[in-house]
Amino acid sequence: MADEYKPTKMANPAPLGLLGFGMTTVLLSLHNAGGILALDWVTLSMGVFVGGIAQIVAGIMEYRNGNTFGTVAFTLYGLFWMTFVTTHAGIEGMSGSPETLGVWLFLWGVLTLFLLMGTLNGRRSTTVVFATLTVTFFLLSAGNLAGVDAIVTAGGVVGLVCGASAMYTAFAEILAEQHGKETLPF
Repeated sequence: MADEYKPTKMANPAPLGLLGFGMTTVLLSLHNAGGILALDWVTLSMGVFVGGIAQIVAGIMEYRNGNTFGTVAFTLYGLFWMTFVTTHAGIEGMSGSPETLGVWLFLWGVLTLFLLMGTLNGRRSTTVVFATLTVTFFLLSAGNLAGVDAIVTAGGVVGLVCGASAMYTAFAEILAEQHGKETLPF
């Protein structure tokens, strides 16, 4: 009888959020890194559902787990993707100027820089994700503000590393939980 009232184990929502962020970041970065992929409805749909909704769900789950950092990071980056998609959906008069986009990206860079500070005593792979994301935002911001495509391309390349790092961190966490030990170093 006493076992009936035993609290159930809570799932770790971080891999969901990291994969939502990482996969969407890789897709968009392939566009930013020299137009390897078009910014089309596949990328925008990925931004809404995987980058946006999946991360917001992960953020809400982190709230339930008492993880303030995870709540803030996943929820805000989920909302980043939702705002990104609404400003790039091709609706007449809805897209911002390069200057507005540059300032918007700069603000995300500032947020990410402060979140980076919160990762310094944690897993190295998480620190890599936030360090490369900080650089990505500042490069994309500078490229848009200066109107220099080469800087945007550099931001796309760093964004590829960032997205891949987020995916790796998610895979490492999933495998560690499944096998009960660290399988991939993170």
